[in-house]
Amino acid sequence: MRWFCVKGIFLASFLLLSGVFSFGQAQVGINGAIEWERMEINAVISLDLASAGIRMPAGRMQGEAILASEYLRLIRPEIMNVQVDSASTVGDLIARGEWCLFELESLALQARAVPPALSPGFDRLSAFYTLGIVGISRAFIRHRQPVDIPRTLSPVPAPAFTGIVIIASDMQPIHGRQGGDLVRPALFPKIWDTQMNLIFERNMLNPNVGAMVRYFCRQGIFAGGPTGLSPELTAVVGERPLRVFARGAFGVTPTDPIISREDALMIISTPENRNLLREGRIAIILDDSVLRSPFMGQ
Repeated sequence: MRWFCVKGIFLASFLLLSGVFSFGQAQVGINGAIEWERMEINAVISLDLASAGIRMPAGRMQGEAILASEYLRLIRPEIMNVQVDSASTVGDLIARGEWCLFELESLALQARAVPPALSPGFDRLSAFYTLGIVGISRAFIRHRQPVDIPRTLSPVPAPAFTGIVIIASDMQPIHGRQGGDLVRPALFPKIWDTQMNLIFERNMLNPNVGAMVRYFCRQGIFAGGPTGLSPELTAVVGERPLRVFARGAFGVTPTDPIISREDALMIISTPENRNLLREGRIAIILDDSVLRSPFMGQ
């Protein structure tokens, strides 16, 4: 499968726009999903050929131009729905003036695109786009030097782990609220202990790492082999990770896992284990239902 630069396709489409829109009111829609386990936004943009008055094969270039010209309009709200932290989405940051649409669209144009394909019934032309979530994450990391990770005056003996796995796939009590909810994925979840000491937040991350945490489903911790972890999970946390269970969640949107004070001490008592946080060697296990957010629109 060949991938093409969206920016090149988008710019080339302007050469055909004047001819395209003379064909009528084209019906163009988008469907896809934010896929946190893959760290991707996958989208399909489709054109109803009859609505645009386009016939194949002569009208193929015009159809492709419509798809390319509509890409930014359709993908923009989906990127704005990405959860940044427990309090904000990308759209919230833009509304508050902390980020701008120009930066969002510049990132959107870095998506990989597959050349448009006709439907089996030859009535629709569809283009496929993949945008990495890590690229969005990097855009919000503004510090050059990470701040210090908290230490303890009473360190406990702890082996040198290769990573940290936080199992938060079940319903969790929400700190400060009645009832429970599932932990949700975000670009920058904070990690707290049960005494509500902040253990990890984005400014503690090595800015060259990109992704603060990675998300996986429960099946990832029940794989075969000596570690019991899937290869994808092992690639993030290594073969000897510290495995802890979340004790709760925090946030307006419950993105922040709470771990026990005892588990937190295992992490912050040694420089080797504190460095796991700084290097993003963290995997959070979530319920399957929150790892994929489908979308559809016109």
